[in-house]
Amino acid sequence: MNTFKSSLLSAVALSLLVGCGTSKTTTNISSLMIQAPVNVQKKAALKEAELNRWSHLDIIKDTIPGMSVDKAYAELLKDKKGKKVIVGIVDSGVDIEHEDLKSVVWTNKKEIPGNGIDDDKNGYIDDIHGWNFLGDITKENLEYERIIAHKNLVDEATYLEAKALNDKKIMSSTNGKKQLETMSSDATKADEVLTKHFGKTGYSIEEVNAIDAKDEEISKSKMMMQRINSFGMTVPEFKIALQKELDGYNSVINGDNLKTNYRKVVGDNPDDITDTKYGNNQVMGPDPKKENILHGTHVAGIVAQIRNNGLGGDGVATNVEILTVRAVPDGDEYDKDIALGIRYAVDNGAKVINGSFGKAFSPHKQWVYDAIKYAEKKDVLIVHAAGNDAKDIDLANNFPNDSDDKKTEFADNLITIGALNYEYGNKVVARFSNIGKLNVDVFAPGVKIYASTPNNTYKLLQGTSMASPNVAGVAALIRSYYPKLSAKQVKHILMDSGVALPFDVIVGGKAADVRPFTNLSATGKMVNAYNALLMAEKMSK
Repeated sequence: MNTFKSSLLSAVALSLLVGCGTSKTTTNISSLMIQAPVNVQKKAALKEAELNRWSHLDIIKDTIPGMSVDKAYAELLKDKKGKKVIVGIVDSGVDIEHEDLKSVVWTNKKEIPGNGIDDDKNGYIDDIHGWNFLGDITKENLEYERIIAHKNLVDEATYLEAKALNDKKIMSSTNGKKQLETMSSDATKADEVLTKHFGKTGYSIEEVNAIDAKDEEISKSKMMMQRINSFGMTVPEFKIALQKELDGYNSVINGDNLKTNYRKVVGDNPDDITDTKYGNNQVMGPDPKKENILHGTHVAGIVAQIRNNGLGGDGVATNVEILTVRAVPDGDEYDKDIALGIRYAVDNGAKVINGSFGKAFSPHKQWVYDAIKYAEKKDVLIVHAAGNDAKDIDLANNFPNDSDDKKTEFADNLITIGALNYEYGNKVVARFSNIGKLNVDVFAPGVKIYASTPNNTYKLLQGTSMASPNVAGVAALIRSYYPKLSAKQVKHILMDSGVALPFDVIVGGKAADVRPFTNLSATGKMVNAYNALLMAEKMSK
């Protein structure tokens, strides 16, 4: 993030690549490295097979801004044998029974399952596949809500900032409620009109599309029903979704969001970092339907779902084990859970930790900073999502980070990832992705990423939450095949070996906001597995 430091380390990396210093060696490396083509766009829409693995494809061969993972396996790794690497997934929980993940789930061999004894004496009883710091919680407050409810957590300036955000939320919720109530009323009326028109309740969308009526009311009803169908919903499903949104708005408007204390279920003091005897070993959480662990299961799949087994998608990395830390609820994570979760993953052998979470307020940020430093001391790389608010995080907060003043790093083992779209050209940056010349390190695929979801299913999801594990997967590859390289070296390989995009791009999905891609992150690059492994090979000699 610190530009001076990044430039210096880039120079050091280059000198290491050169080896003895001959210009011939430099030329050879440069000629092998993938460079971005200029003014090349894929002419046809992606086929389903391409879309489901676009992040693994190659920018030259496929004209898709993927990470050249398939090329790396085919040309660089086919005759190599890697070392097993543990990847910590600090998230909502992981479906460790999933058909495409169960064979790569980490098992604590120091624990005897189900005996109710802390066999390895690490403070966590029967932590066979990881630890659940959330206990039976699925829902949580946002951090600004907790700050307003407990003013003593922060200084006056931070409290006022949180209060201003809440006031803004109340105003937007009031406006949103009016719009949703109007939509709900319109949907009900349209359904009634079309039911009368067809003389039945079970009409199909094909019948709706075939309507050729001059009656204005029927025409409006047809348009409304087509709009509902475009969301992939029936009228009843649409109303249920609207009601859920309305409940959320009402909670903010009535202040209910400030009154609920979800944490009391856990029974610990979240403001006491020494109170560590809480949670349980149920890394899939309390919901038997597993709905609340969709996010973590998808993230884990991006890293580690089995390659070429005919199931779902392919993970980036082989030779990995997934260690689950359940610490991210539906709401904002607690600093305490993240800090202890990072330490837990480190102490149990993780060499890469993925953090697809973030928030704008962090009352106990020092606990997390100390955990990041602890991971650095233990040679563990942390890969973190940049966030999905289409903001410049050189200006806006996105915790956790590795620079308390947004300028100077206090550790060099955390890499922050922005998200890319699959369209190569000026739309290559995901419209939701945060940016930051100092505080985003590099970009990676994060739109429509196909991976495992609970109960042996697979879905396309998007977010910097998906970009981060793509990079964590590449980091795991490097640490597997080049285990002598440090976390710090791997971080800078990921940054320095990336593909630079030498053109202007649309930022935040706003056509009028066009900037050079090089100005959106510290490197102005996107991660490339092929290049990273080439650089790792040279640096390891």
